[in-house]
Amino acid sequence: MAAKRLSVVVTRRLPDPVETRLKELFDAELREDDSKMTRDELVAAMRRADVIVPTVTDHIDAPMLAQAGERLKLIANYGAGIDNVDVASARQRGVLVSNTPGVVTEDTADMALALMLAVTRKIPEGLSEMQAGNWQGWSPLTHLGGRIGGKRLGILGMGRIGQAVARRAQAFGMQIHYHNRRRLRPEVEEPLDATFWESLDQMVARMDVISINCPHTPSTFHLMNARRLKLMKPGAVIVNTSRGEVIDENALTRGLRAGEIGGAGLDVFERGHEVNPRLRELPNVVLLPHMGSATLEGRIEMGEKVILNIKTFADGHRPPDQVLPGMM
Repeated sequence: MAAKRLSVVVTRRLPDPVETRLKELFDAELREDDSKMTRDELVAAMRRADVIVPTVTDHIDAPMLAQAGERLKLIANYGAGIDNVDVASARQRGVLVSNTPGVVTEDTADMALALMLAVTRKIPEGLSEMQAGNWQGWSPLTHLGGRIGGKRLGILGMGRIGQAVARRAQAFGMQIHYHNRRRLRPEVEEPLDATFWESLDQMVARMDVISINCPHTPSTFHLMNARRLKLMKPGAVIVNTSRGEVIDENALTRGLRAGEIGGAGLDVFERGHEVNPRLRELPNVVLLPHMGSATLEGRIEMGEKVILNIKTFADGHRPPDQVLPGMM
């Protein structure tokens, strides 16, 4: 007799190949549309499922976990970041948490470089002029941006994505600097010709471009606060493809409006999809709707990792990408 299939609730629409495979392997409940689940809907899903597959837009905290049913045994997060799940509370209730690390590395690093170029070379300014039909022809003094070759790039968070950003920036001729909880091993650091800064303040004050690539944790909340943002060189650019909470967005907006910061390229925001309206008004700011990992290939690979984590769990083993509180 075949074993009973796990009940799996998926909170958002996923690529067709992923949803099809989930239906083949599990008793999967898919979303009819791509609307975000309400808090009550998430709680109801956790009451009836063995496994829930949330995304970055689904915040699962301790009070919600306290209402989960006895069946819930795995939260298979569709994404690398797990700041949307209270991992410690889940562990206390005997619920495992897994994520999809490594999949979004290259895609997110690509976007970081795209934002650097977009801000420094004023690409949106040119795009807007062309789309409005206002271009009057070439001129030697219009749309003058700056080179990134030869500039100092300071990477805040030198994990997988930070290193991928460094490799790309190195190819553009940038000088690589970084701040990290721990210095990289020589065999990793030396090929990047990277300079380690133990002091974040000292690094920030000397860089032409800052790239935020650290996760959001209690210790990184507003790591780039008003004081540190004021340390940036006049004309320096800051790019964030990680988590919006790492930057004090109001302080950043004030610095940009005052001309103390040269520009910003932001793919993530402190309050999710609620963007400071003053940021939209600034010509030296490029805003994207959290597109850093948005490639079809990446989304399918994320789904494959979710399926592997659930299947391994269903076979009686710990998910290969299990997340523990100490890993955050």
